[in-house]
Amino acid sequence: MRLDEKFHLRIPGPTPVPPRVQHAMNRPMIGHRSAECSRLVLDGSRRLRKVFGTREDILIITGSGTSALEAAVSNAVAPEEEVAVVVTGAFGDRFAQIADRFGARVHRLDIPWGEACSPDRLSRFLADRPQVKAVFLTHCETSTGVLNPIRDLASVIRDRTDALIIVDGVSSLGGVPCAMDEWGIDILVTGSQKALMLPPGMAFVAVSSRAWEVIRQTEGPRFYLDLRTYREQLQKETTPYTPGIAHLFGLEAVLDMIEEEGLENIFARHRLLMEMTRAGIRALELPLLTEDAVASPTVTAVRGGDDLDVSALQQELHRLGVIVASGQQYLKGKIFRIGHMGYCDPLDILTLLSATETALHRLGIPVQWGAAVGAAEEVWSRV
Repeated sequence: MRLDEKFHLRIPGPTPVPPRVQHAMNRPMIGHRSAECSRLVLDGSRRLRKVFGTREDILIITGSGTSALEAAVSNAVAPEEEVAVVVTGAFGDRFAQIADRFGARVHRLDIPWGEACSPDRLSRFLADRPQVKAVFLTHCETSTGVLNPIRDLASVIRDRTDALIIVDGVSSLGGVPCAMDEWGIDILVTGSQKALMLPPGMAFVAVSSRAWEVIRQTEGPRFYLDLRTYREQLQKETTPYTPGIAHLFGLEAVLDMIEEEGLENIFARHRLLMEMTRAGIRALELPLLTEDAVASPTVTAVRGGDDLDVSALQQELHRLGVIVASGQQYLKGKIFRIGHMGYCDPLDILTLLSATETALHRLGIPVQWGAAVGAAEEVWSRV
């Protein structure tokens, strides 16, 4: 019997799609202007508010997470306006690239990859740039596994400037607490294929009343991603353009699952998965990229070294049926990344760690059998 099609996807997106969601997405197609589609759009928008921590409507865009990043830039910033971008990895860099492409004057605060941005460092940076119109932040930096302290950073921004606070929550929303209204975030975006357990292809955007005032006054090129149009059409219980209807079917099932488990339980599960993963990796004496204090509950980055070729480890894991992600940009070949978000439980982590022990052994690296699994099980036993 061939088992080629059986594998364990442990990358930080796309993440596994639950069978219940797959089944929902296989429903017969409906018209995108039908009453049923309107119900799905309106219901999805309203139910996502709890995930975002906001009273605002959630705008639903058919596009990747990057489409939401671009929408945040193109709607809030006009050419030649000044913005600040905190860059803690590849996706902070992507925010900076988008802003630059749309003609903004970009001030970059580059943080060493693997570190979070501290409030003090951001405060000093903004002290010389109080005129910026917007500050762009990344909640979970997927490329490094860092979780930036958005609540504290947002407080600094409000103290130092009148800038909009715009946050990439693509690999955090649904797995990590985020309170848009309470923290004073003006635009918060995410994508479907991470902790929200859907395939790639849908993005979600929430906008504060303060940001809507700025968006109304901002001149610049935008059409498909004009958030004003999405807001107007949502008030009519539809979308401006044809939505991904199968994704809407799946979103309904995802929201059912989220509400059944409860957000606090979901956040606790993700934290447990992170702690199990980190304990197991430490037991293998592999160096972690981030410190515990800034580690993300949704993705863990592991360094290679003189004795470990991470590309060879990835290939060996793949042969065993476990898929992990490589590093990005200058970290390519230097780290591997483990996704543990969305449809993931402790047994998935034990499988990953067991396979990692076997892969290391096959590569000639000494392994104490069961050390990683045992360390993770000890963490799990304390719950």
